[in-house]
Amino acid sequence: MVSRKRPRVLTWHIHGSYLYYLSHADIDLFVPARRGRPERWGGTGGTFPWGPNVHEVKADDVKNLALDCILFQAKENYETDQFEILSREQRALPRIYLEHDPPRQTPTDTRHHVDANVLVVHVTHFNALMWDSPAPTTVIEHGVALPAGIRYSGEKERGLVVVNNIALRGRRLGLDIFERVRSELPIDLIGIDAAARGGLGEMPRDTLLPTIASYRFFFNPIRYTSLPLALCEAMMIGTPVVALATTEVADVIHDGENGFTSTNIDRLISDMRRLLADKKAAARLGAHGKKYAEQRFSIERFTKDWEATITNWIAIKGERSPRHSTREGFLVKRPASKAL
Repeated sequence: MVSRKRPRVLTWHIHGSYLYYLSHADIDLFVPARRGRPERWGGTGGTFPWGPNVHEVKADDVKNLALDCILFQAKENYETDQFEILSREQRALPRIYLEHDPPRQTPTDTRHHVDANVLVVHVTHFNALMWDSPAPTTVIEHGVALPAGIRYSGEKERGLVVVNNIALRGRRLGLDIFERVRSELPIDLIGIDAAARGGLGEMPRDTLLPTIASYRFFFNPIRYTSLPLALCEAMMIGTPVVALATTEVADVIHDGENGFTSTNIDRLISDMRRLLADKKAAARLGAHGKKYAEQRFSIERFTKDWEATITNWIAIKGERSPRHSTREGFLVKRPASKAL
């Protein structure tokens, strides 16, 4: 008999926005916290409107939980944290590694650090393409959901960049490109430590999303990282996006159709000038981006992908928890493809 109970998944608070969208899935999430909420141990801290399926648990109490699956989201979770808080039985549960980023050491020859018994979930096909993985892999593309009532207005004749710690992360996150564009055009910066570069600072999600809607365009100056959730959110809002044609962006933004993209900075600056000069044209471009985002980054598709992936992986690896009966699953194939 197939159990109808939701999978009970332990994971860490690594990327708040991603965890919030993941919590839309029909799963129970248990998120460990430590005193002071240091990095990786933030529990349900922050300003996100967590649902009743998200449970904060003291790190020392995790070993007493009945769980079905462990979801790693950082190298430290896999190499250190699990051995500090999980029991031996919990470490034998089905394990999934959510890889948020492309490889850093070398774009093409970096070997992933998980073993072959872990399912690696990539957030973009570019990331899956670049990692050399010893483990089975799949891809679950981003999904985003907006609060009701957020609509693009574009009344601010300025561009907006949303990047955390851009001063610290430098060229990889496009600090020099942002500075160059700001020297020629009116553009603002939002994110953690944005004030260090004359930006507006960090904003909670309920303030950030309507703020994005008020700017004429959204600019992504990042050279090499994963597809930013803020970019997907901007598209879903209908704010026209201008971005470097690198990593997964090259497959998401179709130049001149649903945004502007290029590796030529002068070309992008010219495109930004056009958007600042013509609000109606900016709105039309943003509308095409919104339509595209609604099809590709819907929260419904995202949650279904995650629910199927977790359920099938538990079945493949053999369920260890007494709370559930064994379910039939499907093989995970390599190379990376769409979610199971």
